Amino acid sequence: MQTGEGVGAHRLINPLYAILLASPIPLFLGAVLCNWAYATTYEIQWTNFASWLVAGGLVFVGAALVWTGVGLFSHRGRRGWISLGLVLAAFVFGFITALFLARDAWAAMPGSLILSIITLILVVAANWAAYSGSGSERRA
Repeated sequence: MQTGEGVGAHRLINPLYAILLASPIPLFLGAVLCNWAYATTYEIQWTNFASWLVAGGLVFVGAALVWTGVGLFSHRGRRGWISLGLVLAAFVFGFITALFLARDAWAAMPGSLILSIITLILVVAANWAAYSGSGSERRA
């Protein structure tokens, strides 16, 4: 069997989609660390850093959300719907995190830290769902 044929074969992930989907991980990780730094030091600048990191992560998650939604038309399957659901959930939680960070720094805690952690977990799960099995082939 050639690559791309048969039951055990999986399609390769598009490199641009891989970049769009993987880029939010360090941004949301940085937001978690900045929120944690604010929670321990009470230095307001950390919430500003976290706010910018979340905004940058939302740009990439939004682009990945559009790509995943359009990709469902060409590749229908359970993995596509799971990936779409995880990316959509990451976008929603990231947006809510941005709204929390737009508030006063004292009012942002502990909600922004908890939401940042949830968003990071959702982005990692979306990457796992997209990358699991892509490019591999079972031998028949």
